[in-house]
Amino acid sequence: MKRDELVWFLRRNRLAVQASAAPDGSPQAAVVGFAVSDDLEIVFDTVETTRKSLNLRADPRIALVIGWDDAVTVQIEGLADFPAGAELTRLQECYFRVYPDGRDRLSWPGITHVRVRPTWVRYSDFTQEPPHVVEVSPAQLD
Repeated sequence: MKRDELVWFLRRNRLAVQASAAPDGSPQAAVVGFAVSDDLEIVFDTVETTRKSLNLRADPRIALVIGWDDAVTVQIEGLADFPAGAELTRLQECYFRVYPDGRDRLSWPGITHVRVRPTWVRYSDFTQEPPHVVEVSPAQLD
């Protein structure tokens, strides 16, 4: 699998299930609307007081599942951060192309944007027999 193929697949989807760990180690999951940059950075917005935001500030490890319709899915594990300055502006523009209403949420108290940089990716296509499954690190996608 090539990076541009993965980005293309991710961009065909708008929702992801994201999972993070609470301070006591218990799992927490939520559905988020996301966008993906050409560099395979996944970005979503949230409010600073949400469980996901608090979890990711304490422990940046994150897992995402994207694409469950049509028996094709991508699982991603990675590290989350909360960009600022020019990086934040760049990622917000990426996000706003998918979610123009995200600009309206900038007025919400505590709105923030999370960037996920994948460390592991698993692409699974169960429409084939046998299923086509590929596990890679992002460096292997180039």
